[in-house]
Amino acid sequence: MPVYMCRYLVAQFVAREGREVMRLLVAVDDSQFAENVIRAVVIGIRHENAEALVLHVLQLVAPVPPPQMAQDYAPELEGEKQAARAVVERIAGELRKAGFAAQADVRIGDVTETILDRAAEWRADLIAVGSHGQRSIHDFLLGSVAESVARRAGCSVVIVRPPARN
Repeated sequence: MPVYMCRYLVAQFVAREGREVMRLLVAVDDSQFAENVIRAVVIGIRHENAEALVLHVLQLVAPVPPPQMAQDYAPELEGEKQAARAVVERIAGELRKAGFAAQADVRIGDVTETILDRAAEWRADLIAVGSHGQRSIHDFLLGSVAESVARRAGCSVVIVRPPARN
């Protein structure tokens, strides 16, 4: 989506809803593709009208925890959770330097479901998510996280693809 389209969407949404702030959930991983998402957000969305929540989701190793355990109980991910916290805090800091009101969050669970649940819980108006720009056989058969979020989200979704290679 071109930058001017993002700005148009933000302005239109804020005016239509009579709200002062648009809530933007920025879903990131710890790859270089997260930088593409941040760059698109900083360039494409006016910080005066937006509040950002930077979210990183750690995938559970076991598909479903036993019923007596909390859904996000995963002691094996504690080390990864600290590293993920550092990533989202760094990205939230970059957004704050650009003028956004930004907060950071790390969750454990299914990546797609957790992004969708957190967006609904936080009442996000827009989700920004990165795409690796490659199609693997896994993506072909099951779909990528970005595509699944875009299909199922209760709000608008911007998928940021990597820059084209020359």
